Amino acid sequence: MQNVDAWREEIRKEYLTAKKQDPARFEPRLNMSWSNWGFGLEDLDDSCARLSANGLEYIELHGNHYGNDLGYQVEETKAVLKRHGLKTSGVCGMFSDDNDLSSNRPIQQQEAIDYIRREARFTAAMGGHYLLVVPGAVGRSQAYDAYEIERSYRALRLAADVFTETGVKAAIEPIRSAEVSIVHTVQEAVEYIERVDHPGVAHINGDVYHMQVEEPNIPRAILEAGKRLVNLHLADSNRRALGEGSMDVDTMIMALYLIGHNAPGRFVTPEPLGPGAGPYPARNGMPDPKALDALVGQTVSYFREREDAVRAMTEEN
Repeated sequence: MQNVDAWREEIRKEYLTAKKQDPARFEPRLNMSWSNWGFGLEDLDDSCARLSANGLEYIELHGNHYGNDLGYQVEETKAVLKRHGLKTSGVCGMFSDDNDLSSNRPIQQQEAIDYIRREARFTAAMGGHYLLVVPGAVGRSQAYDAYEIERSYRALRLAADVFTETGVKAAIEPIRSAEVSIVHTVQEAVEYIERVDHPGVAHINGDVYHMQVEEPNIPRAILEAGKRLVNLHLADSNRRALGEGSMDVDTMIMALYLIGHNAPGRFVTPEPLGPGAGPYPARNGMPDPKALDALVGQTVSYFREREDAVRAMTEEN
C-alpha cells in the first residue's frame, strides 16, 4: 500500500467510526461559497447571478478597497447580494508588493495596515465572518532579507485590534513557496499566529492548491489545522475546476467533517484560478462569461456529488 493510500484509509476509518458514534454531528452539510476576485472586472450583478443559478448561498468578496475611493460600496453591494439571495462568507484580502506586511519599506507596511483596517470594517458591514490575510506579498517568492517574518507579525499586531472590534476573524493563509517568501504550511501559519499573539488573529484560511505542494498530505493538513480552519479554498490539482484533475476530494471532505467544519461561519470556497505563476493579474482582467459559467457549474456539481458520496459511506461500502 502506498503511503497516500494508508493515510486515506486511516482517515476513512476515523470518519466512519466518528459518524457511527455521533451521527447528529455529521448531519449538517458543508457551507459552500465562491471567491469572486478571479472573475476580474465582471459586473458583480452578473457574478452573483451565476453563483445563485448554481445553487450557492454565499460569496467570498474580492477585497478591492485598495484606497478610500476604491472598492465595493456597502449598501450597493448588499442590494446586489440580496437580489440574488446571497450572503457574504468573508473577504479575500489581496496582498502584493504595494501592501506587504513583511516589506522592508515601512510605507508599504503602512499600506497593508490601512488596507486591513478598511477590509475588516467592510467585512463586518457585509456580515462576513473572516478576512483572508497573507503575511507576505503574493507574487514575490524571494525574501528581502532574514527578518521578514519579524516585520510581518509586528505589523499585523498593529492592525489586529480591528478584528476584535469588528468580530471579523483574521484568517492567515499559507501559500506555496513559488508565490510567497514566508508562511507556506499549516504549521508555519500556527507559529505565525502564536507570534502575533493577539486574540483577533487566531484562524487559518487553507488552500488545497498550495497544500498539495507544501504539505505531505492535504487531508492530514486539514486535520492539523482543526478548529483554526475557518475557510478552505478549493481547486483541482491543476488549479482548474474540481473533477478535472487528480485531487482526492472525498478524503478532504471526510477530514473537514472530522474537524467539525460543517458548522455555521465555516466555509469551503472554490478558487480555481488556472495553472501558472502569481494569479493576481486576473483581478484586473475581462473574463469570458461562458468559460466562467462552465467553471462554476462543473465545480459546484462535482463537489456536491462527492459530498453526497461521502455522506452515504458505510463500513460495508
